[in-house]
Amino acid sequence: MRSIRRTTTALAVAVVALASGALAAPSASASTHHQTLGTRSLATVLAQDGSSFDHNWHDFDIVDAAVTAVLKAKPSSPVAVLADGTVPLTAFLPTDRAFRVLVKDLTGTWYHSESQVFAATASLGIDTVEAVLLYHVVPGATITSRQAVRSDGAVLKTALPGGTITVDVQCRRFKIVSLVDADPNDANPFLVRSKLDINKGNRQIAHGISLVLRPADL
Repeated sequence: MRSIRRTTTALAVAVVALASGALAAPSASASTHHQTLGTRSLATVLAQDGSSFDHNWHDFDIVDAAVTAVLKAKPSSPVAVLADGTVPLTAFLPTDRAFRVLVKDLTGTWYHSESQVFAATASLGIDTVEAVLLYHVVPGATITSRQAVRSDGAVLKTALPGGTITVDVQCRRFKIVSLVDADPNDANPFLVRSKLDINKGNRQIAHGISLVLRPADL
């Protein structure tokens, strides 16, 4: 794993300092609509698929394992908000294949099992993994896919202090939506149409994305 550590030094330096910031609480002006939504957490939804890695590269075993690893190492991490269903938020969840592509980009190795991809991801260091996870969370807002396709150009503030992503709606009719991250040189992820509105009807909602959002220019 020395290779991945060398390759991702820039990412670690750029995001670890940011990860120490606290997750902002939803503003007092948040829509009262939140009060009518359920309180099932995203952590509960992710756990329903089980804790084992499998051969399905289109679900979320790696991000689930990453959340578990961060909270085991740092129980007070802001990532814990994913287990508090009373807090409104939107999470953009990279599929297992998205992490596979990220690791291939960083190391040059195309791993053939989810456990290997997770090990390579974890080797970045817990603080970096925490920061990357927080960059995928938009606190204080329950954004449905219907709202997302009507939000072209919207700049979303993430749970990583100073982090933002921009909504790029490329085809409203077919819900083709891209998210522009902090790395201008690599492809941006798209919302996965078969993985939209996860946990809909609750204050915490998620949408699957095709690539991992990058909080720094690699």
